[in-house]
Amino acid sequence: QVQLVESGGGPVQAGGSLRLSCAASGRTQLRYAMAWFRQAPGKEREFVAYIKWNGGSTYYRDSVKGRFTISRDNVKNTIYLQMNSLKPEDTAVYSCAAGLLGDTSLSSYNYWGQGTQVTVSS
Repeated sequence: QVQLVESGGGPVQAGGSLRLSCAASGRTQLRYAMAWFRQAPGKEREFVAYIKWNGGSTYYRDSVKGRFTISRDNVKNTIYLQMNSLKPEDTAVYSCAAGLLGDTSLSSYNYWGQGTQVTVSS
């Protein structure tokens, strides 16, 4: 089992920045890929970014490319999502996830955090 706890969300004005963190505990010695997903009110959960276990490969949804950066610190068992130039349409609950494969599909991830709210005002 892997437990994931997100932090760092909150209100921010458009154009601002936030850094989300996701701390992992439990069976973290396995080589999990990690990802961020988000869910806006009334919408389905969508992929945001993933990072492979060694940090050598990352992938982003088109709408956040150039604005968001995913990274990980395997010593601290923590991943991050640096979000810059935030837009109102980025408003959502952001959740981190862990899985052995690492891709854009929800079904590829076995473990999920509870999520942290990000609210971007115009």
